[in-house]
Amino acid sequence: MKLDSILLPGVDPKRPMIIAGPCSAETEEQVMNTAKQLAAKGIKILRAGIWKPRTKPGGFEGVGSEGLVWLKKVKQETGMYVSTEVATQKHVYEALKYGVDMLWIGARTTANPFAVQEIAEALQGVDIPVLVKNPVNPDLELWIGALERLSKVGLTKLGAIHRGFSSYDKKIYRNLPQWHIPIELKRRYPDLPIICDPSHIGGKRDLIQPLSQQAMDLNYDGLIIETHCVPDSAWSDASQQVTPDRLKEILDSLVIRNGKQSTEDLSDLRRQIDELDDQLLELLAKRMRISCEIGTFKKEHNMIIVQTDRYDEILNKRIKQAEEMNMNPEFMRVVLEAIHEESVRQQVDILNK
Repeated sequence: MKLDSILLPGVDPKRPMIIAGPCSAETEEQVMNTAKQLAAKGIKILRAGIWKPRTKPGGFEGVGSEGLVWLKKVKQETGMYVSTEVATQKHVYEALKYGVDMLWIGARTTANPFAVQEIAEALQGVDIPVLVKNPVNPDLELWIGALERLSKVGLTKLGAIHRGFSSYDKKIYRNLPQWHIPIELKRRYPDLPIICDPSHIGGKRDLIQPLSQQAMDLNYDGLIIETHCVPDSAWSDASQQVTPDRLKEILDSLVIRNGKQSTEDLSDLRRQIDELDDQLLELLAKRMRISCEIGTFKKEHNMIIVQTDRYDEILNKRIKQAEEMNMNPEFMRVVLEAIHEESVRQQVDILNK
């Protein structure tokens, strides 16, 4: 992908780039009130949902094109740039007609290649930044595919928004961060800007600050934070929006670490990590050899591969040990499940020879 800067003229090039505003444009008064407060605090880019894809019918689905008139007024009266989400070709044409400066594609739309292709074709020849939210499911290739569709029609001002991934089992977060997925995206495309959406990851305003700090610690390029003049009265996602005053507090509290600092001083520690990784691989290979011997025994005695009681015993015991060693139990569960899956695969090969 050929990538150019997504920075708009006059926006501070220092990290992080901030995009803030209400989840939904509800009324002209609400949009203007929020925008003026944000502008007074130095925020240059307003976000506001005009069309809202809802999980179930009957909810507030956005004011539609009428809200674009309000965004245009924001530009005229505050000098802010304005941005919104598009999900169809019609949305693109309407947003461009009213002078929207930046667009993003939502998580549900990213998951639909047909919709992304339609949007890409509508944007062909347009020179504005376009951001792509990760798909609702943890599928990196689908995320990359959406970016590539936009790139193939000639768009170069592209960025990604990490808003977390849906999970049936709800835990602390509304959407699980799964930080390793955007990290891998950045590894493959080092010049691709990644913006964190702590509002949608956390789902609660109290989680926005720590999530924003974690994004900065991971060298993200910016933040998109839902901000409302009266959050508790918001027509959508009230619990994850903050006031402009609170936004300012969050931003002022962030520690911005140097992403370009030389890491030469870490060379000795990294060498130790490399040596330990080699030892881990040797131990895993030894463990797999023993698993294969067990597989041979099971084949000779016509036994089934998975012994559930034994697996549960190992899982519970090792997770408890990991906790005692200050490791995250969920991390240890993932590691053990991956090891078990490979052991089963090798034993299946033996039984089927």
